[in-house]
Formats: sequence, structure tokens, C-alpha cells
Amino acid sequence: MSTAMPANNAIVTSSCPTLKLLARGKVRDVYEVDADHLLFVASDRISAFDVVMANGIPGKGKILTQLSLFWFDLLRDVSENHLVTADVAKMPASVQQYKDQLDGRTMLVRRLKILPVEAIVRGYLTGSGLKEYKKTQTVCNIPLPAGLVESSKLAEPLYTPSTKAEIGAHDENIHPDQAAKIIGAHAETVKNLALKLYSTARDYAATRGIIIADTKFEFGTNAANKVILADEVLTPDSSRFWPAKDYKAGVVQNSFDKQYLRNYLESVTFDKNGKGIELPKDVVDNTLGKYVEAFRLITGKEPKL
Repeated sequence: MSTAMPANNAIVTSSCPTLKLLARGKVRDVYEVDADHLLFVASDRISAFDVVMANGIPGKGKILTQLSLFWFDLLRDVSENHLVTADVAKMPASVQQYKDQLDGRTMLVRRLKILPVEAIVRGYLTGSGLKEYKKTQTVCNIPLPAGLVESSKLAEPLYTPSTKAEIGAHDENIHPDQAAKIIGAHAETVKNLALKLYSTARDYAATRGIIIADTKFEFGTNAANKVILADEVLTPDSSRFWPAKDYKAGVVQNSFDKQYLRNYLESVTFDKNGKGIELPKDVVDNTLGKYVEAFRLITGKEPKL
């Protein structure tokens, strides 16, 4: 199937005027359905370096939603999650009226108190972790062995949390002890769940020829104060996926995620503290192709665009 779609098919901003809009994130729009439920809508917006681009990637939100659903199902025995249903026909009438807009890109979820820390797990050294390591031989102030290089596999997966930034600001990597001060009694549960989720997903992905270099999870607590997996899970927006057959430590890896877009932005000297730019059609199409390929390799199926 062709992955190219006209740029004007991108849903950059959802519009559900009879529902209360609670937030527009870098990718997701969140609406209140009732006191106990929220609607997560995955738009086609794309961000890099914490900046949202001016135009979207058509169909990206549907791919993110379908991939999250796949992982929620695969990981259901590791952690309870917030999903109620992704079938608009099974959602309240207040949501069903927007079916044409929402179909394939929305999840009805249980309302949680979201913990204010990104639970990042790294299996390999790259990105911001590598930058810190080159300066101090640490990641999130956690000491690592000498001699590691770009894309080195870590001896054990590393829990390296970060703060959550507002749109336009940058997340900050923090030591697990600092994360514990922010989220309190749930800190150890979050750490252990994040590591177990990553390890389970990593082992599955390996059977599909994919290396999950790193990923980030979000957690919330329910009315019983239990930690629940939330938001998206193991998508190209939240993870680095590398083809295992091409892996070689010491060099930047080919990647089935936003790294292609980051590389493009670096090549045009993008202002990371400025506004998002209009992406050319070939960059839009090639970025979508990366997302489609990631979905295909991980699930063995074609995404429904």
C-alpha cells in the first residue's frame, strides 16, 4: 500500500465543541466525557526537540492509536492500563457524534491523576543520555562504565526519569531520587513497572527484528491510589526503534521513529527554541513511511489509515 497522503488530510487539531477540552498536548487533545472518563484524541501533529511543527503527518494519529492498543493488549499482564475502549460505537453518544473525525484515532480512558514524571527506560546509550555521558560519564547523574559509545548496549536497562515540560519548554532529565521526591510513595512502583514493561516489550520486539533502544511511559493513580499505565505506549513518538539486522555500536542507527525528522531539522539548522516550521512534502511522506514500517514490523499487520 502507498503511504503517501495529501498534506491537507492531516488532522492537526480536533474539534469536539460539545465536549470540554481539557488540554492540547504536543500530539494529543484531551476532552472530558464525564466525571470518570476522558477522551484521548491522537492528532496528526508532530513535535521534535519539544517543538510542534506547523503541519502534520496525515494518518500518524491513527498509527499511534493502533500501536498503543497493540501494546496495551500485549502488556496487560504486566500493568493495568487506563483504556476502556477504542471503538467509537461503544462510546457515549456525546462522543459518537464526532465519529467521522475521531474514528481510529481516539481512546475512551479512565480518568486518572497523572504523575508529573516521565518514566524513561534506556537499553542503549544515545540521544540526551549520550550527550550527558560524554561530559560526565553519567546518565541522569547515574554513573556508567567508561568506554561507552554512540548506541552502546547498556549492561541492564536504566530507569532515567525526566520532568514534564509545557509545550515550548524542554523536559529535564533527573536522577531517580529526585523523581521520588516529586511523586513520593509511588516512586518505586513506577520504576519497577517501567523496567518490567520495557523488558517485556524489548523481548517481544527482538522476535520481530526490532531493537527498542529506549522508551518513555506515563503513569497515573486511580481512586484507590493504584498506579495505572496511561497515555500512549511504545510508539515512534515515545520510543526509538532500530532494525536489529543493521545494529552496530559506535554509529547513529537507522531508526523507525522521529529520528528521521530530527535529522532533517538538524540539517536545516532548525531553531529548537523557536516555532515549528512547515515541513516539505517529501519529509512528511518519509516520516509517515517510518511510522508505517514500524507498525508493520512490530505487529505484522498493515495500519488502518
